[in-house]
Amino acid sequence: MDAEKTSPYDFYQYWRNVADADVEKCLALLTFLPMEEVNRLGGLKDSAINEAKKVLAFEVTKLVHGETEAIKAQQAAEALFGGGGDLDNVPTIDVKPEQIGSLLIDVLVNAKVFSSKREARQMIEQGGLYVKDVPVNDVAAKLDGSQFDADGLIVRKGKKKYYRLIMGK
Repeated sequence: MDAEKTSPYDFYQYWRNVADADVEKCLALLTFLPMEEVNRLGGLKDSAINEAKKVLAFEVTKLVHGETEAIKAQQAAEALFGGGGDLDNVPTIDVKPEQIGSLLIDVLVNAKVFSSKREARQMIEQGGLYVKDVPVNDVAAKLDGSQFDADGLIVRKGKKKYYRLIMGK
């Protein structure tokens, strides 16, 4: 797997979001965990299955991208979904000072968050783009420098794709 095509974070998230019914099979086929542990994790139900999904995501990411990248992906997921933590490993986009005041969709298309302006507009019209957990409802919304804080600016595409915009130089 090429980390340029699918980042370790996105790869980790894919496995983190696998269907509950597939977790045990994936653990058995794609990891080197002992079968006793696979069976224990596969037997978890309801919200407890999330423990198994975290193990699956970490183990498969570690095999494909290495332990360091797996740890970074795990830390980024915890920071975004666990209610705190270090945002340093969240997928990051450098925003140049001259981009402040530009259309948000132009900045996001430029950064390859969206493949086209059409896709970005559709996402906004469907209520699926968020800045600081607030839905963006105007396709003409501009990137405002005052939106940034010390950690940057968190943008969410859909339910689970997060990006951290930081002010570059």
